[in-house]
Amino acid sequence: MRVAVAGGTGLTGRHVVEALTAGGHEPVVMARSRGVDLVAGTGLDEALKSVDAVIDVSNVQTTRRKPAVAFFDAAGRNLLAAEEKAGVGHHVALSIVGIDRVDYSYYAGKRRQEELLAAGNVPWTVLRATQFHEFADQMLQMPGPVAVAPRMLSQPVAVAEVAAELVRLVEGPPQGLAPDLAGPHQEQMTDMVKRVARAGGSRRLILPLRLPGAAGRAMTEGGLLPVTDGPRGTTTFTEWLAAHA
Repeated sequence: MRVAVAGGTGLTGRHVVEALTAGGHEPVVMARSRGVDLVAGTGLDEALKSVDAVIDVSNVQTTRRKPAVAFFDAAGRNLLAAEEKAGVGHHVALSIVGIDRVDYSYYAGKRRQEELLAAGNVPWTVLRATQFHEFADQMLQMPGPVAVAPRMLSQPVAVAEVAAELVRLVEGPPQGLAPDLAGPHQEQMTDMVKRVARAGGSRRLILPLRLPGAAGRAMTEGGLLPVTDGPRGTTTFTEWLAAHA
């Protein structure tokens, strides 16, 4: 099967491309570096030629509501219009567990992405996953002597396991909202960030921070945890850290 991967050069996208290749599929990487701009809508028609399905793991780096909504609205509209024109039979999108319960700014963009799929004509599946193990390391990439770690109860999952589930879903029929994917154990994000820092020999001060308002309270109280049964990854954060330290 020929499968286009929107955001195919990013963290998740690279794993999806590897999983597709290992499964005997032909991945088509869609990214600005490959001449495809989702927001501008350029390069889509060429990239989607003879494509059977699309896995969308595109992303925007922002913590503000307006840019997040603007990105996912423009990217979603352009991608779905091009897919309908090309006759794509299945669109699988990656989303986040809890975005319907936690009104965080970035999550408004992901909700917009899901709304466009539900209202469109391309058969679709959405996989909501919990935060990746790698999320803790990303908190340490900000420059400066202090690293901010959000107070967040999570059930982190390995990105490779997310990619494998996305590929499994694209191989099957469209099913709308799929069961939530999460990791094997609950973890406190502040503890995860501290453990990553220690494993890397960092002496930076880790500052726990609860986000303000109802969103911060919901994150602290487990609003980003799965509430129904679904697939569960097997790689623990401890195992991931040992492999990546």
